[in-house]
Amino acid sequence: MPTPSLASLPIRRLTLRDLTACADLSEDRGWPREEHKWGLLLAAGKGYGIDDPDGGLVAACVVTEYGAREQPALAAVGMVLVAERHARRGVGRRLMRHIVSTMGTTPLTLHATAYGRPLYEELGFKVTGRAEMLRGRFVPTGDRAEIATRAATAEDLPSVVRLDEEVFGADRTHIVTRLPAFADQLRVAEEGGRIIGYAAAWPNMDTHVVGPLIARDTTTAEALLASLAARTDRPLRTDIDVRHEELLNWAKAHGLASVASNAVMTYGITELPGDWSRRFAPVTVAAA
Repeated sequence: MPTPSLASLPIRRLTLRDLTACADLSEDRGWPREEHKWGLLLAAGKGYGIDDPDGGLVAACVVTEYGAREQPALAAVGMVLVAERHARRGVGRRLMRHIVSTMGTTPLTLHATAYGRPLYEELGFKVTGRAEMLRGRFVPTGDRAEIATRAATAEDLPSVVRLDEEVFGADRTHIVTRLPAFADQLRVAEEGGRIIGYAAAWPNMDTHVVGPLIARDTTTAEALLASLAARTDRPLRTDIDVRHEELLNWAKAHGLASVASNAVMTYGITELPGDWSRRFAPVTVAAA
């Protein structure tokens, strides 16, 4: 039988059963396998992929929707990958056009590398911001934090969900309520019995990724980040909105170094909803 052309291969929905194939695709492109992260994205979002007749996946991506199920307020596109053997043949463009068409009037956002940015610009995405990826071993100063933090409890979840929606600008209960099981640490910052910030640290290969990081102000964000760092022996990784220059400088002074930068892009809106001044880092750049 003749081999079907790439353009004729159907795009289908991925499920958790495809987790290993997704991780294999990551590895094929020289990315870490990140099975833990793929598991969250496939459970909380919608995966799309193209099967390779010879086995595995030709391409994959994940869309995570936020807000009302009937009419999402925002959808994040992430993990857009094409197998090396099928690269530069229009597969990524076809998959992204399918996503844009499928999502209709729902505004979209994504974090783009320099490699992927030209494709997204061709499809109508605009650069609306930038995030800086930091990595390294956190070096504490011994100074006592000005803001009290503690481990989150089940009783805190409703308050955390409310704060998150207020800051993020859309309901993401389906992500926040998965954090206690997904993350190794989930901590809240408190003042006068009121939660004023929260952050998680979740395992990714040999690091702990800090995200989300939601905080009333920079001092609160610093206290949360330091409290997470104090309870792990792994290097930290996080992606900080570059407008938070004070937090970036503080983190670099405490041992983290800039390793990459991504363009934050949107489609259908000129800026992201919510309060950026209290939104310091995403859960993962793959889910905004």
